[in-house]
Amino acid sequence: MIRFILCGLVLLTGTPALGQPLIIAHRGASGERPEHTRAAYELAIEQGADVIEPDLVLTRDGVFVDRHENEIGGTTDVRDRPEFAGRRTTKTIDGVETTGWFTEDFTLAELKTLSARERLPAFRPGSAAYDGQEPILTFDEVVAIAREASARTGRTIAVAPELKHPTYFAEISLPMEDGFVAELERLGLTGADAPIIIQCFEVGPLERLATRIDAPLAQLVAAKGGPADRADVTYAQMITPEGLKAIAAYADWVAPEMTLVLPRDTDGRTTAPSTLVTDAHAAGLKVVVWTLRAENAFLPVERRRGDDPAGHGDMTGYAAAFAEAGVHALFSDFPAMARPTAT
Repeated sequence: MIRFILCGLVLLTGTPALGQPLIIAHRGASGERPEHTRAAYELAIEQGADVIEPDLVLTRDGVFVDRHENEIGGTTDVRDRPEFAGRRTTKTIDGVETTGWFTEDFTLAELKTLSARERLPAFRPGSAAYDGQEPILTFDEVVAIAREASARTGRTIAVAPELKHPTYFAEISLPMEDGFVAELERLGLTGADAPIIIQCFEVGPLERLATRIDAPLAQLVAAKGGPADRADVTYAQMITPEGLKAIAAYADWVAPEMTLVLPRDTDGRTTAPSTLVTDAHAAGLKVVVWTLRAENAFLPVERRRGDDPAGHGDMTGYAAAFAEAGVHALFSDFPAMARPTAT
């Protein structure tokens, strides 16, 4: 199943024009505003992002809300709310024991009383200055932001929802897929030309979605480990030529961690590109890499500027290197700096 229309934005039948990958605002302009907030999304759109990304988890009453993880102790003010102190607990999610507050233990109405906070305040004090100003959004509210911006700007703003931990949610009797398809149908986002890219690190949810909707799908791939729903499969196996052909049977995109495309040596410097982009193109897949961040701490050594880990380096030059490597899209916390042609 290979589709060549991306989100109603641009026809991509092969390698994109040099320097012109799509810019996907990773949780919005999350380097400058608390992630997953209206302020972050609207700033990203103002900065020229083509796509905005909501991560989706579920509430106790089965509503899709926009948080990086279902644990919200670090991204909201819940830890400062005495009425919710008793909700703090420890759970095992995808094999990892985590302590905190979890969306599935709150109704939507309760979550709407919380406010968002910057997740990395030590790196992003400017963003942290906006703590407490924005509520948690639902998926349909994010879609509304994209549609309002599309009407206002005259350009199509797409959304790239990521389904987080679907196997875990199914195990606690909050299955995602039926509700998500129903939401997509209600919003008119099931077609091959819909302004959407649906992502997941797991395989099964994407395989099943491919039989139910025609919207573009993206298989996320990390540098380590493997999908939570495939104990016998590693991500390393999935990005071999054979693995990429298997992905192409149900997805339109492969979405690798950025160092899988531009590896780094033991000193943290970028080396020659891997064959992943070429192999993905040969399988009929488009490639989107994640996640470009401007702070020195997240850049390869040759792109850093100064000694401050929180200082900004040459992220625009780094983005250009990925464009030269042939990727079709970039996830970035800093959309304004992610355009390879930016000055």
